[in-house]
Amino acid sequence: MVKLSTGGAYLVNGTNIIEDSPEALREIESLTGKTVTKEEAAKQSIAYGILESHNTSGNMQKLKIRFDKLTSHDITFVGIIQTARASGLEKFPMPYVLTNCHNSLCAVGGTINEDDHMFGLSCAKKYGGIYVPPHQAVIHQFAREMLAGGGKMILGSDSHTRYGALGTMAMGEGGPELVKQLLNQTYDINMPQVVAVYLKGEPKRGVGPQDVALAIIGAVFGNGYVNNKVMEFVGPGVEKLSADFRIGIDVMTTETTCLSSIWKTDDTIREFYEIHGRTQEFAYLAPGEVAYYDGVVTVDLDQVEPMIAMPFHPSNTYTIDEVNRNLSDVLADVEKRALVSLDGAVDYSLKDKVWDGKFHVDQGIIAGCAGGGFENICAAADILKGVSIGDGGFTLSVYPASTPIYMELIKNGCAAALLETGAVLKTAFCGPCFGAGDTPANNAFSIRHSTRNFPNREGSKLQSGQIASVALMDARSIAATAANKGVLTPATEFDGTLNQYKYYFDSNIYKNRVFDSKGVADPSVEIQLGPNIKDWPEMSALPEDLVLKVVSEIHDPVTTTDELIPSGETSSYRSNPLGLAEFALSRKDPMYVGRAKEIQKAQKAVEAGEDPVEMVPELRPVLETVGAAFPDREFAEFPPKEIGFGSVIFAVKPGDGSAREQAASCQKVLGGWANIANEYATKRYRSNLMNWGMLPFLIDEGELPFQNLDYLFIPEIRKAVEEAKREITAYVVKDGGLQPFTLRLGEMTAEEREIILKGCLINYNRI
Repeated sequence: MVKLSTGGAYLVNGTNIIEDSPEALREIESLTGKTVTKEEAAKQSIAYGILESHNTSGNMQKLKIRFDKLTSHDITFVGIIQTARASGLEKFPMPYVLTNCHNSLCAVGGTINEDDHMFGLSCAKKYGGIYVPPHQAVIHQFAREMLAGGGKMILGSDSHTRYGALGTMAMGEGGPELVKQLLNQTYDINMPQVVAVYLKGEPKRGVGPQDVALAIIGAVFGNGYVNNKVMEFVGPGVEKLSADFRIGIDVMTTETTCLSSIWKTDDTIREFYEIHGRTQEFAYLAPGEVAYYDGVVTVDLDQVEPMIAMPFHPSNTYTIDEVNRNLSDVLADVEKRALVSLDGAVDYSLKDKVWDGKFHVDQGIIAGCAGGGFENICAAADILKGVSIGDGGFTLSVYPASTPIYMELIKNGCAAALLETGAVLKTAFCGPCFGAGDTPANNAFSIRHSTRNFPNREGSKLQSGQIASVALMDARSIAATAANKGVLTPATEFDGTLNQYKYYFDSNIYKNRVFDSKGVADPSVEIQLGPNIKDWPEMSALPEDLVLKVVSEIHDPVTTTDELIPSGETSSYRSNPLGLAEFALSRKDPMYVGRAKEIQKAQKAVEAGEDPVEMVPELRPVLETVGAAFPDREFAEFPPKEIGFGSVIFAVKPGDGSAREQAASCQKVLGGWANIANEYATKRYRSNLMNWGMLPFLIDEGELPFQNLDYLFIPEIRKAVEEAKREITAYVVKDGGLQPFTLRLGEMTAEEREIILKGCLINYNRI
């Protein structure tokens, strides 16, 4: 089904894969009659050409990218614009779309969600942006319909910013990276490796894009095969897929932890642009005659079966048939994983879902940027046509990804077919993806064609003893399960007709409702600020030395951004840095906030010219021990000169999942100076740390000289950052002595070092 190459390979004439070897170039010469080098062939990928055209550095190994367009939603754009305003923003220098698809329900916190929306509208007018009101479209569907363009690059403040199927290289990053673009700065990365995803064959009937995506994720996530690389989709199987099918696979590439994605384009994609009235944005994209890739993921489409990603990660994949054949083994494995993911906070079992040897689910959801596409919903309607989902506990909700899609489903009869079954059709909303919509009952099991199934993505509150869980499936198999009254069923068992529906896009819906400044700013507009919209607190520059208290220690194999700052109801507080910070690690380590705030008192005392020991008495023996070992430090006087105090967390591999900058910024506003990890799960989380002035330390796996609540002393850290040192000697302050150990910082650009030295991106642009 999915095969990974053990090394690099050449793609010849778009069809032949030749693995890298001493004989490879001679074989290529015999096929093409041309002599090429690996270096020349590496420049023939689609990705290389797009990156080269957007690079401003003149050095293709050290990229400085300027994007064509930006896009955000209503739990990210307030913080982004507030940060840019604090740094002198006068006008959006490129098209910037502010969509409202996350806090659309306005159900938490009184007026604050709609206040954020009005903030967005006023900023779109003042700075020259585009404002998409709630319920019109989810962020990525609007981008597909109205923003994408062949050979273009889009940066979004949502991790699933992926428009590669349309020929657009798109990336999801934390808000500070968008701030840099708004301030005419650049996105700085090393030239990424490019991995070919070679598609062959054709999907069998009943198999959908989520099935193919989950098969790929299951094969590459655990081994990091495409981590921080670009996935380039090529091969004869591409032309066998519709535009919607390609889009459905593409959006899920985020769950592989790749940097971005791009696909070869053809007349099918040209037709997509024609349907949406934007033919001028189409471009034929294909790799050169001989292109070199750093790896190859070969996907035999006709071998892909209906898939399911069991809790609690999109990579925990099985075929649905496997689950049904081996129920006891699979459920036992899920329960074992739950002990890690849920920290034993609640009793968790799925065995009560098995009745008469069949697995019963409680809820089905087809929604958002992954599931809410036109073809997915039409297929679900065909599978469900003329049946009932039943009058029991099972429910089915369907969220079209945009109002134009919704309108067409009404016109072609698919909406009526779904509603007749007992399903509920709702407006465009991302809530079911991040835990703010269709929360199921306690102990319920939900199957969703959405993007993630991390813990709490369905609204669980472990601290209140509430737990439900999500599995990811394709819309087709969700519909087949719904038709079977909640009994887990693959869509390949459906023997009825799956029709081919033509899509007609009605642009008047957006013309009548979306505000588009056409890039014209109006400085006279007053920004509308609600009472929950707060400025960022002042943040100190990096001091000469640091005394840090370890306030959380996480040993899960991977820590998601959902665990660092929960989603769901907390999203309403994304415009209030201090208010949101109260939720940091609340579902992973409820003691974190109190511990971080306690040591932060010392830093606040230093900034006020007061004695930090009076605020945090346990610091006295720590400083006496350090002072004895470093007599040149003036610890005899208070406040100690050129020393900072704060917190640090350790996690094995933090940062998987969402692009949300708040996973880092919440730690920063609580006095966090650093993370220590064996590895960072994504480039974007590491970037978020640095943009908020936090040190992204690394320590070798298996080496952990400190434990929770220990104090660490890091001398001359400012000098180390200034001199771009990659290794730093730190000390555990323990038992009246100092125990040295080594921390690594990894590669940083000059700009990243300067941001950390000044304390955060705001200070970098302000000072």
